[in-house]
Amino acid sequence: MRIAVVGTGYVGLVTGTCFSEVGIDVTCIDIDTTKIENLKKGILPIYEPGLEEMVLRNTQKERLSFSTDLASSIQGCDAAFIAVGTPPGEDGSADLKYVLAVARAIGHHMNDYLVVVTKSTVPVGTAQKVRQAIEEELAARGADIPFDVASNPEFLKEGAAIEDFLKPDRIVVGVASEKAEDVMTKLYKPFLMNGHPLIFMDIPSAEMTKYAANAMLATKISFMNDIANLCEIMGADVNMVRRGIGSDARIGNKFIYPGIGYGGSCFPKDVKALIRTAGENGYEMRVLKSVEEVNEHQKSVLFNKISAHFNGNLAGKTFAIWGLSFKPKTDDMREAPSLVIIKKLLEQGAQVKAYDPVAMEEAKHSLGDTIQYGKDEYETLIDADALLLVTEWPEFRSPNFTVASKLMKDKVVFDGRNIYDAKDLNEKGFTYYGIGVKQPVSELNATV
Repeated sequence: MRIAVVGTGYVGLVTGTCFSEVGIDVTCIDIDTTKIENLKKGILPIYEPGLEEMVLRNTQKERLSFSTDLASSIQGCDAAFIAVGTPPGEDGSADLKYVLAVARAIGHHMNDYLVVVTKSTVPVGTAQKVRQAIEEELAARGADIPFDVASNPEFLKEGAAIEDFLKPDRIVVGVASEKAEDVMTKLYKPFLMNGHPLIFMDIPSAEMTKYAANAMLATKISFMNDIANLCEIMGADVNMVRRGIGSDARIGNKFIYPGIGYGGSCFPKDVKALIRTAGENGYEMRVLKSVEEVNEHQKSVLFNKISAHFNGNLAGKTFAIWGLSFKPKTDDMREAPSLVIIKKLLEQGAQVKAYDPVAMEEAKHSLGDTIQYGKDEYETLIDADALLLVTEWPEFRSPNFTVASKLMKDKVVFDGRNIYDAKDLNEKGFTYYGIGVKQPVSELNATV
């Protein structure tokens, strides 16, 4: 089979590369000439574990190619995936201009039957707009070429995207014809041999499934952060509570780890978009509005603990930050809690020294030279008044706190992900602050 994937961002590049890995002939298309030329050289625009090696391998085997020419690239294809960005507007709605521009381009250049698949995260009803855009272009050409539109939402976790694509929990496809279902079944056949379910449904339901899944996961995170904040007030330990409820099969132990809020490209955008979609249709998503409100508040929780510990006097203090990306194993800085924390620290006259294994170059786009960047995690600790653990990269899980204590000016740790043991750090002479656990006396009267 042969497919085209339009858009070489996170979703498009992972999608195209993984399809090529199972023997499908894939052309990834983008209007960014520099990005395409770099990809031809094996230079990727994103960081994702294992992706670079897979791109190089399949490019060498000529199963994966890159082009700026959509017109020639879609000829002879069984399917064309639209995987361009849908950035949120100020009102939270998904901007579909790039999706519809690709649809029009496909309609202008296609010359044979094609399944046009929306892979981008799009609101319910987008497939119909894609269909209309293609039909208008065909009509303008006076061409009568059959085609189908399908919805195939992605459920990729940044940092584990290749595993998610090659060994999916489920594959969701929305179709409106048997012919489109047949094409999509053949396309995904290599992924079904290990029993991974392929779920066909109507197109609006497939579009809604993506938003509903991310909204549910975001809800679990915000719920646990709310519980964590109450635990501190009541003297309970959220780590014990998490273990207690996570053992219930109806709840499960995933996405119930408290922290400093979710970020990234999906959860914030998709929650906003679903709230907006509901509002446009006369319905209020009351739970999701609270989810969003809790998450925004949670991004300030660590700063509030810092301010309370230092009695509001942060001017001239130096803070070491470990982790900048919104989660480990990615360089994605979109909606990262670190940005909120750093902004608040700088506004109070503090200095920040940060280290992240892969996200520092990406962070510079937002932070520039307003902070210092360490060559490793220990360099950031030199003369620091406190350490802030913001992103739980594996290399931060077991640091040498004996070395850290010698480098730091004051032995204080603010653990935004609850990965350290409070008792162990206290025995080493550190003051420890976590999320949803009993805090030192200095913070007992502070507002969470």
